[in-house]
Amino acid sequence: MNWLLVFVGGGLGSLARYGLARWLPAADFAQGKLPWFTLAANLLACTLLGLLLALVAREWLTKPLQLLLMTGFCGGFSTFSTFAAEAWLLAEEGFFLAAAGYVFLSLVAGMVALVLVFWLLR
Repeated sequence: MNWLLVFVGGGLGSLARYGLARWLPAADFAQGKLPWFTLAANLLACTLLGLLLALVAREWLTKPLQLLLMTGFCGGFSTFSTFAAEAWLLAEEGFFLAAAGYVFLSLVAGMVALVLVFWLLR
C-alpha cells in the first residue's frame, strides 16, 4: 500500500509541475534567461515540505499522508535533476553569473522557505 501512496503522490506532483511549466515562461538558455518554472517548482516544494514537516512535528500528519504528500507529491513536484541541467546549460552558454545566481538563489531561497515555514508553523 505504501508504494501506491508514493506512486499517486508522485504522479500528482509531476502533473502539478507540468502545469506550472505550461503557465510560466520557458527558459531561453541561449539568452541567459533563468528557468523560472523550475525555480518556482523547487521553492514551492520546499515551502510545502516545510509546512508538512511542521505538521509531522505536531503529529498531525499520519504516516500514509507523509508518504503521499512528502515522499510522493513533493518528490514529483520538485525538480532537482532539471535544476542541475539548467544551471549547466546556462554556464555552457557562457552565462556564468546567471548560472551561479540561479544555483545560489535556488539553494538559499529553498532553505529559507523550508525553515521559515517550519518555524512559523511549528
